[in-house]
Amino acid sequence: MPYRRIYRFLCVACVLMAHRPAFSVVPVATVERNSLIDPAANSVPIVLAVRKLGNDGHWYANFGYYAEGPQRVTYADGARLLKVDPATGDTTTIFEDSRGGIRDPQVSYDGKTILFSYRKGGTCSYNLYEVGVDGSGLTQLTDGPFDDIEPTYLPDGGIMFVSSRCKRWVNCWLTQVAVLYRCDADGKNIRQVSGNIEHDNTPWPLADGRILYQRWEYVDRSQVHYHHLWAMNPDGTGQMPYYGNLNPGILMIDAKPIPGTDSIVSLFSPGHGQREHAGQVAIVNPKLGPDAPEAVRFLHDAKDFRDPYPLSENAVLVARQHRVLLMDGQGGISEVFRLSDEDRAAGFECHEPRPIAARPKEPALPSRAKLDQTTGRLILANVYDGRNMAGIQPGEIKKLLVLESLPKPINYTGGMEPLSYGGTFTLERVLGTVPVEADGSAYFDVPAMRSILLVALDEQDMSVKRMQSFLSVQPGETMSCVGCHEQRTYTTMPAVQLQALSRAPSIIEPIAEVPDVFDFPRDIQPILDRYCASCHGYEKGPEGHRMAGRVILTGDRGPLYSHSYFTLSALREFSDGRNLPKSNYAPRALGSSASRLLQKLNGTHYGVQATEYERKIVRLWIDTGAPYPGTYAGLGSGMIGGYAENTIDRRDLEWPEILAAQSIIKTRCAACHTGPMQLPDTPSDDMPTPPWDIKYDDPRLHLSRHIVYNLSRPERSLQLLAPLAKEDGGLGACRDAGGVPVFRSKKDKDYRVLLAAIRETKRHLDDIKRFDMPGFQPRPEYIREMKRYGVLPEEFDSSAPVNPYKTDRAYWESLWWCPLEKVATVMDH
Repeated sequence: MPYRRIYRFLCVACVLMAHRPAFSVVPVATVERNSLIDPAANSVPIVLAVRKLGNDGHWYANFGYYAEGPQRVTYADGARLLKVDPATGDTTTIFEDSRGGIRDPQVSYDGKTILFSYRKGGTCSYNLYEVGVDGSGLTQLTDGPFDDIEPTYLPDGGIMFVSSRCKRWVNCWLTQVAVLYRCDADGKNIRQVSGNIEHDNTPWPLADGRILYQRWEYVDRSQVHYHHLWAMNPDGTGQMPYYGNLNPGILMIDAKPIPGTDSIVSLFSPGHGQREHAGQVAIVNPKLGPDAPEAVRFLHDAKDFRDPYPLSENAVLVARQHRVLLMDGQGGISEVFRLSDEDRAAGFECHEPRPIAARPKEPALPSRAKLDQTTGRLILANVYDGRNMAGIQPGEIKKLLVLESLPKPINYTGGMEPLSYGGTFTLERVLGTVPVEADGSAYFDVPAMRSILLVALDEQDMSVKRMQSFLSVQPGETMSCVGCHEQRTYTTMPAVQLQALSRAPSIIEPIAEVPDVFDFPRDIQPILDRYCASCHGYEKGPEGHRMAGRVILTGDRGPLYSHSYFTLSALREFSDGRNLPKSNYAPRALGSSASRLLQKLNGTHYGVQATEYERKIVRLWIDTGAPYPGTYAGLGSGMIGGYAENTIDRRDLEWPEILAAQSIIKTRCAACHTGPMQLPDTPSDDMPTPPWDIKYDDPRLHLSRHIVYNLSRPERSLQLLAPLAKEDGGLGACRDAGGVPVFRSKKDKDYRVLLAAIRETKRHLDDIKRFDMPGFQPRPEYIREMKRYGVLPEEFDSSAPVNPYKTDRAYWESLWWCPLEKVATVMDH
């Protein structure tokens, strides 16, 4: 059957299965039963790591320290490397550290050496070590103040591993990121091979010599739904989805090829993933397509297995709490080893069981990277050829907007605040544009080792289609794709026919006179002030207060955001993808083409006509995710009622003025403001509508704390204006049963109590300062990490003034790929 027909068949099958579970499940019992495993499999000696679970429930947070400081860590102390001989029942401790950490053993191809990750007791960093299977010859391979974990031997003699040397933090948590690196067999020549700004994990060679791994990404889409299986060459070239990238809502990790088959075994950890990757053991047949649900078969209903290692298609080693088991191809399990009662009582569990046996090497693929170069090249065959592209006419797309997703140097919370309200978690840099030829092809250079995303633009530079993923190229690599959101089950025309290849590759053309990283108060608010605030503001006109349509677009500060930024976000005046599991939107459904704010600046909205330059600023701000601050230094700072680890800061309840105001709200307001008309009773009261879980049809959103408290001009707070009589400057909107305004005058003592509470809140904000306030100083943790990265000198005084925008930029530039002759120096530094 031709590939296109196969693909259409699978699409129909997917539609028919839309209301069924995403993956098939073998109907097996959750209890143990007789195994069909070949008895010989029970005699293979194994090595495993014995350690305690860390104290963080996230699948990725099992190394390093939290943002608050090195004294609070994610891991537990005490571990050993254990050899088990199932045939005799003998166990041997190969290596042990009662205060350290041991993890991720991998046996060499000849079965004589074990590669593993080890954190010495009293230290906080994991490094790579080797030791003989008999415990002799312990050798340290890597060192430094970063974590090197999850190593695997490569058929070319090198080692691939995961490391926090990438100097970035999880976009939605307060722990560090680790991405893919490789080094020589002796630990030398360490080189980053992934441009991800989020985690890559558990690399493992495939039978064809490529590397299978888990990649987590969320580029203006859900932070918890997209962590699936990808593959790359051992030099980092050829990065592409392997399985599952269109199946949101599950973590696919710890994947390995099954010897003698084309299938792989993987852990499918439910939802956003469980601690230490615990989940269901799944067999994936990639021949059925990279996203076909029928390609997956679960071996067992239970979701608490870990670290599968296939010995054959009918024998998979797995860890399960304090035991090591063998699982057959139908989910039957037999016990190989269990920890002693003493170990169990102390909290130890089994991890990463591996057979101690020789195995054949996979093919050693030659490197295509050219480490003396700083760029790679992209070939796009036909931008019109892809998924969900209906309605786009040939010739409609003229350019590609090239963006870069920027890593975070620190993070403090599980949400996106204050970077956005329900939208982006990251800042995106505008690199520029490249042309698209009449046949839909494009050919251009891009910077190597960076997280790149593309937006297809029409002749008006409006977004037609937007990536919600990223790509990266190795230095000197030429990467190609079929089209925009390409179909991965068929190919396209031969490359020699592409018009773009008849010329030299395009150089990204910068967009003149615009910021490359946008900041809402600096870049967007002045435009709103010129065209919008006179109607959508607090000032009075002849007919009284403006606030047309109850829309406020002034730059007054609320507890976390400005009133205008919150209003535009809550009313969805721009389309940025939000934090939703949806991906691959229809054409013009995302970005500038779908944003009502931009449309209202073209003269059709009460004659408002912004200049072409101003519209360009707003357009690019929207197409870069519409962030609020333009610096990561603004994270975790300048907020009243901010979040830390998804827990709201309600210290305002300790302020006497706030407690007094709570009493007034209860006695003067609560009788009317019940249910959907509920009012926040303090500046930290989310009612509860946190930024990462917004219900846009919830009426409480329009009475949010982000809009009723004015911390720039307390007297202009809606909490005061709404119940105040018009005769004394209020709105007169809140009245008692007799139709009389709640506050007839500003002299009302209860009015004065509420005003005092808001003034006290403003005083606190003026003290802690927001990123756009004079004298703003980043948090000490931001300064600490910038020192650790070498961006700020070690002797830098944490209380000294710092320009956060310049410091962010210096940090990002410090991560740019350096040509070969500079790599060793940079890595040493």
